[in-house]
This record gives sequence, C-alpha cells and structure tokens, in this order.
Amino acid sequence: MSVIIKPVITEKATSQADFAGVYTFLVDTKANKIQIKQAVEAAYGVKVADVRTMIYAPKVSAKYTKKGLQVGKTNKLKKAIIQLVEGETIDVFAN
Repeated sequence: MSVIIKPVITEKATSQADFAGVYTFLVDTKANKIQIKQAVEAAYGVKVADVRTMIYAPKVSAKYTKKGLQVGKTNKLKKAIIQLVEGETIDVFAN
C-alpha cells in the first residue's frame, strides 16, 4: 500500500502551496515522517525540507430510528504538511 493517499485541494492548502512552498497530503495513518518524506521525494522528484503531521480522530454520530439507536463513525485521518527546499515546486494538478 502506498504511503501517500491523495493531495489535499482546499483554498488554504492551495494558497500555501503558491506562496510558501508548503503542500498538504492525506497519508496512511501508520506512516511515520521518514516514510512520508521518502514517498514524496520518490513520487514527485523534489527535496523535502520539513514534514509535519496531524492525526484527526474519527467523528461519531448517532441517530434514533424505528429500530433504535444507530451509531456510526468516520475513519481516522492523518495529514502531512510538506515543506519543500527553496525553489522546488510540485504540480499537484498534473496527475
């Protein structure tokens, strides 16, 4: 399984990529910073200066129905914020 799941395409992530050279990716929850750095360098052919990660807990929702209480939850997510070396860029929209 690949470490990088997909890039995050939001208004904030796109503006950070344009102005600061910072890119955001959804990654495997079990991947560490070294694995994420190696995966980004191999996939995009760039030099990574810094990796920061965030883990989002699953969100639980419950509703009452005729059959009783139905409980569900979303998946746990991990985001990686990648800072590239000065002058490097990633074309996220090419793939």
